[in-house]
Amino acid sequence: MNKADHIDRDTENRIVELFIGKLGYTYLGNWEELENCSNIEERHLSHYLSRQGYNAIQISKALFELKQVSNSFSDDLYQKNKKVYTLLRNGLSLKEDAITSPAIIKLIDWNNWSNNDFGIAREVSIRGNKHKRPDLVLYVNGIALAVLELKKGLEDINEGIRQCVSMQQGHFVESFFSTIQLIMAGNDQQGLRYGTIKTEEKSYLRWNEELHVDEASDQFEIDRHIKNLCSKERLLDLVYGGMVFDSSKKKIAAPQHYFALKAAKKQIQQQEGGIISHNQGNKSGMMVLLAKWILENNDNARVIILTDNPELDKQLEALFNENGEYIKRTANSKKLLQQLQQPSAKLLCSLVQKLGKKSDDNAQDIVDELEAHPIPAGLKLFLFVDDCHRSQSGKLNLTLKMMLHQAVFIGFTSIPLLKKDKKITLEIFGNYLHTDKIAQREDEALKKLVFST
Repeated sequence: MNKADHIDRDTENRIVELFIGKLGYTYLGNWEELENCSNIEERHLSHYLSRQGYNAIQISKALFELKQVSNSFSDDLYQKNKKVYTLLRNGLSLKEDAITSPAIIKLIDWNNWSNNDFGIAREVSIRGNKHKRPDLVLYVNGIALAVLELKKGLEDINEGIRQCVSMQQGHFVESFFSTIQLIMAGNDQQGLRYGTIKTEEKSYLRWNEELHVDEASDQFEIDRHIKNLCSKERLLDLVYGGMVFDSSKKKIAAPQHYFALKAAKKQIQQQEGGIISHNQGNKSGMMVLLAKWILENNDNARVIILTDNPELDKQLEALFNENGEYIKRTANSKKLLQQLQQPSAKLLCSLVQKLGKKSDDNAQDIVDELEAHPIPAGLKLFLFVDDCHRSQSGKLNLTLKMMLHQAVFIGFTSIPLLKKDKKITLEIFGNYLHTDKIAQREDEALKKLVFST
């Protein structure tokens, strides 16, 4: 073993020990010589499902369906990963026989992270028409969720990222990544970068987070990044609530996006809104993730998204549909309020300029329509307003706030608020929930947000 290899092995040993000693993962072993390594380790998954009270027939059917979707020859990696992700997130609906009702088999307990089995294996051999061996693979209940490629300290981190990209090529190796949600590369000198399946090299992200007291003594930045990104609760939270599928690209939230979502959820739980101000990044992705969370946690919720861009309106419809949330576009205020009478109308979007008969009379039109079609009792309304800073829509926003005083307003903006708009915008939407660097110079806020693509 030469010196460089020794340094590399020392790093890997230290990282494995971090996962075991600090994060509480179980060491599954060195699988370099194993012949049948899989992204779905049946023995471990069967053990977990049995511990959850599922019977042998349910477990057998769940394993069969999950592996069938994961190894499909008819789908590309994006489609396989999307289908597997849906099964992991929502569970499998299975019938034991023709008589019994379907049961939902939950492969991961997203609500109670401590009820899952977290494991780490090293040098996992993936054999097929190509042979690949990720340095470290993280398993949850026997399902591979994350891959970590480590490089020597003097070797550029981009070499590790390129290895992560190349590992996803070739059918048998590609199928291994059908369950993978988080892909990481790092070294002792440059820390850690991460993405998800099919993320381009240039789009791998760095996890930025304020230092905790116990992290100040970390000698290597990669150790701190791993503790922040791969703690059991954080890993499951990010996978469950931070993934967006968008036109054959899977996207994972950057840390600033993740923390903006956390802030918004906390505020919404207190029945209050606020403003998310990001100069770049995917506002549409943020809307999808936040709306999805609202609808999953409130049976009486209705989410209304208002934009002033026809192209964005169409893009939102396509994006929500691709992520399993079917949105209804409405042509005017009358149609919008009529849709709110329908039990199935959970998610609606409309152009601001089409809410009224005339562009300068929108506010009064909304008042008239609300009087003609009052909001049904018991509904909880959440209004997402894109470009909430725009002064020309201030009157409409204020009218909506007055008429829908029990609704929660979330404003999205990509520029700092101008002094003349700031007062009324804050009155309507509330304080900032999260801001980026441009807004920080104006309003002493936090950091920017991007999505990995």
